[in-house]
Amino acid sequence: MTYDLTTDAGKVRLIITDTDPANVIFIDEEITAFLELNDGILTAAAMALDTIADNEILVQKRISLLDLKTDGPSEAKELRVHADSLRKQAADEEADELTVDYAENPVDVFSLREKIIKDAMRE
Repeated sequence: MTYDLTTDAGKVRLIITDTDPANVIFIDEEITAFLELNDGILTAAAMALDTIADNEILVQKRISLLDLKTDGPSEAKELRVHADSLRKQAADEEADELTVDYAENPVDVFSLREKIIKDAMRE
């Protein structure tokens, strides 16, 4: 496992708390695949968390044995909530990057003169 915070893969690992080299959740190729399948670090991390959630449901299920209790579905639900918040954050960041352009359409000589003056001031 490569855990280097200067790389996108390292940042994904940080977000999903896959930071222990002795107990990796995903190998480097899987993290790279998440990055390739998504538009950025946050959505790649969200997909990784969804994958962890799926595994929690498949592996742990809901088990009660003596004093030991596991609740994979509840853990999966919390992971999915975190994944959804990452997707929302990524969407908000993308919306912030969008710029809004507008067109001025002079309707008479006076508004044309005003447009010319404003264009000169903007430059």
